Formats: sequence, C-alpha cells, structure tokens
Amino acid sequence: MVEDLAIVGGLIGVQFVYAGNSVFSSYLMSLGFTPSTIVIFSTFATFLITSPLAVYFERRKWPKELSFRLMIQLVLISFAGVTLCQSLFLKGIKLTSPALATAMPNLTPALIFLIAWTAGLEKIRLSCVYSKVKIVGTFLCVAGAVLMSLLHSSKSTKDANFLLVSTSDVIFDKQKMIGCFYLMAAVFVLSTNVVLQASTLGDFPAPMSLCAITSLIGVIITAIVQWFQDPNFRITWPFMKFGDLIGYSLLSGGLSGACVSFNGWAMKKRGPVLVSMFSPIGTVISVILSVITFGESIAIGSLGAMLLMFTGLYFVLWAKGKEGYLDGESELDTKKALLS
Repeated sequence: MVEDLAIVGGLIGVQFVYAGNSVFSSYLMSLGFTPSTIVIFSTFATFLITSPLAVYFERRKWPKELSFRLMIQLVLISFAGVTLCQSLFLKGIKLTSPALATAMPNLTPALIFLIAWTAGLEKIRLSCVYSKVKIVGTFLCVAGAVLMSLLHSSKSTKDANFLLVSTSDVIFDKQKMIGCFYLMAAVFVLSTNVVLQASTLGDFPAPMSLCAITSLIGVIITAIVQWFQDPNFRITWPFMKFGDLIGYSLLSGGLSGACVSFNGWAMKKRGPVLVSMFSPIGTVISVILSVITFGESIAIGSLGAMLLMFTGLYFVLWAKGKEGYLDGESELDTKKALLS
C-alpha cells in the first residue's frame, strides 16, 4: 500500500514538474531568452547532475567496445532528442501557450505505435479487437490534436468559441498556427527518438548513462547548429543575473533527471502503461497554471479537443496493456514496451 501511494504520488509530482517547466520556459522566453539558450543551459545542467550518478551506479553496464553503429545511434538520439525536439518544442511554446505545449505530447503513444508498426516492431492483427482499438485510439489522438490546433489558432470577431461562429467570421492567427506545427513536429521527432532509444538500450543497457552522454553531445550539436545559422550567435540572459541563470539551470537539470529516474523506477515496478496514463494530468495542471500566471482563457472547443485526444490516448494504452497479457508478455517488460 505504501509503495502504491508513493508511485501514484510521485507520478503526479512528475506531471507538476513537467507542467511547471513548460510555464517557466514560456516566462523565460517572454523575458528575451532564446530557445537555444534554454536548451544549452538546461541540458548541460542535466549532464552535470546525471553523469556522476551514471558513473557510480552504471559503470559495470557499459559496453566493452564502442562500435561505429552505437556511436551513430548516440549522435542521432542527441540531435533528435535535444537539438531538434527541444528547440521545436520551445519555439512552439513561444508562439502558442504552455497549456497546448503540454497537451501535444499526449500524441506520443499513438505516434510511437504508428512508427513501430511501420518499422515492423509492432504487430497488427485486424482480427484482434485490441488491435482495432489501438487504431481507433490513434485516429482519435491525431484528430484531437489537429482540432485543438485549429481552435487554438483561430480567433473570431464575435465569440471566443470557434464552434459557435460562422466560417466568414473566423480568421486564423498565423503565428499560433506555425507554433502548433512546431509542437506537432517536436512530438513526431520525440516519438521517433523513443523507438531509436529502445533499440539502442539493447546494446547499451544503462539508461542514466545514455541520458548523460546524449545530453552532452546534444549541447555540442545545438551550439554548432546555432552558430552555423547565426555566426553572431550569443548566449543571452536579459533581465537576469548570470548566477541566477546557473541556479535555475541546475534546478531544472536536477528535476529533469529526478523525473526521468523516478519514471524508470515506476515502470519497473508497475509497467509503462500506468506511467503513460498520468500524462494528461500535466496538461490539466498546465492549463490551471497558465490561467493563474498569464491570465489565459481556454475556449470550450479547445477543452473538447483535449478530451478527444485523452480518450484516444487511453484507448491506445488500454489496448496495448491487454494485448501484452494476451501475448503472454509481462507488463513490466520495459524492453518490449515502446509505448512508454
């Protein structure tokens, strides 16, 4: 009972951290911080905090030889997970809102399912009711995300609710629409990266070490990419002392590492399906924080689209869990469960 309470309470706390991080990142960018600055500082802080722990706990799990294939995988994970995904995600937050930014990652299980199906890592049997439920859930997730993007980027001269006005009265905010595309692209990159990580962990069974290594490589790649895009690229920290920025970065890196570690422990104890089912809580928390801190208003149509996405998410996760039991697999087998 105590362990169950600890897991449930911890997973809710993780969602508070993720939601708070989205709101705080939005606040930093409103001060003038560039997304690349936030990515570099927070990711390097994650490396500084996780690398000593990885050396202490996982050094015996490191591979004896660093093959060329493994090096390519590490570089791809770093570029996709740090440079590309986080940059797209932060740009999306800047142009939309933290609430939408925390809702979009709920697409991840559905997209991982599609990518794994395409790569032959996930089997579909149309005669099986659970496979049909996964397909329906995936469709609902994508439909909810598209509808939420349209509603969030629309504005009317008569009513804030896009569903209650005529088409002629509705115009679209170009910046918000671009931000929604940024968020969708970030979720797609994240989903692809999860599949790649699942494959890499077979050759490198040390998740904390993998996090530390890819964080360092990701910082280097991010700095190089930004320098090529803008030779005059500089690290910026307007309206904030440098020491405060270092402190916030270390705090963010520490919390991020703690959340990843706790999620991994919870997955070993209760399986990835339970962990994934808590992700919509982060969206609800982010909506509440956005209303309190930034005074944002959420249209009824957007809430309905979020509900549609959450419904699809639970369809996919429920069917995945049931299908695993039918196949005789343990729900705690995290190596085979890509939908974590």
